Amino acid sequence: MRKILEVGYSPCPNDTFIFHALASGAVRIEPFSLNITLADVEELNSLARSGRMDVCKVSAHAAAHIMNDYVLLRAGGAMGRGVGPLLLSGEPCTIGDLNGKRVAIPGRNTTANLLFGLLCRESGVRVETEEMVFDRIMPAVKEGRVAAGVVIHEGRFTYQTMGLSKIEDLGRWWEDFSGLPIPLGSIAIKRSLGPEIASLVNSAIRKSLTLSHVDSSLAWPYIKEHAQEMDDAVIREHIETFVTDYSMDVGEEGEQAVSRLLREAALMDNIVLPDLPVFIDA
Repeated sequence: MRKILEVGYSPCPNDTFIFHALASGAVRIEPFSLNITLADVEELNSLARSGRMDVCKVSAHAAAHIMNDYVLLRAGGAMGRGVGPLLLSGEPCTIGDLNGKRVAIPGRNTTANLLFGLLCRESGVRVETEEMVFDRIMPAVKEGRVAAGVVIHEGRFTYQTMGLSKIEDLGRWWEDFSGLPIPLGSIAIKRSLGPEIASLVNSAIRKSLTLSHVDSSLAWPYIKEHAQEMDDAVIREHIETFVTDYSMDVGEEGEQAVSRLLREAALMDNIVLPDLPVFIDA
């Protein structure tokens, strides 16, 4: 009888690009079958925190809360420079203008919310936050239901078509703040599965990503199927932006970036990080 791995990632083009060959069976992880769940980033964070996923894409922020039970893979994540979430408003304003206002966030445990919290902390600003599914944030800002919104995914490519204004590029803010690239999300695997299986999964993700790089046309129908009616040009820009060299291997600088972000998350959320390795061995 084949064993089953519960695997979760988002329907966003960068994840479906990376995982297509695994989802299609072109790349296998013997002796496992994959039961794949596609879900919004905050739902994935919750699934990992509940322990329901064996392998799961999680926000770098959320990773701080699961490090006792999960270790991070070196492949499959989203990290880079100039790729972070945006803080948007309906009319031009500054972060200071948001003091006391309501701001939409794409989930309490997202990296986007952590970055916004750090910006508020450093700016001496206090706001009221409201959680929304990421694709509802820009309409809420445009309609004036919130003073501003923290936007992720393809929102960074399309916000100007809705007449919205950028208050801050939170990724660039993080780069200036830390000197490091912004780790948006990582692939976490249960520590209980052991290092050998973790290494197998990591290698399989690299093979899957390599196949999509070699011939992206094979992955395109799968990407389009889950792209929520996204324009083809936006899909391609999404992939080019969020699938980076760090997606193949996090590297030494990427390790430093994740470790720094985990420390900031622990301080922000008042938690203690375990004295355990963050990443599997190279």
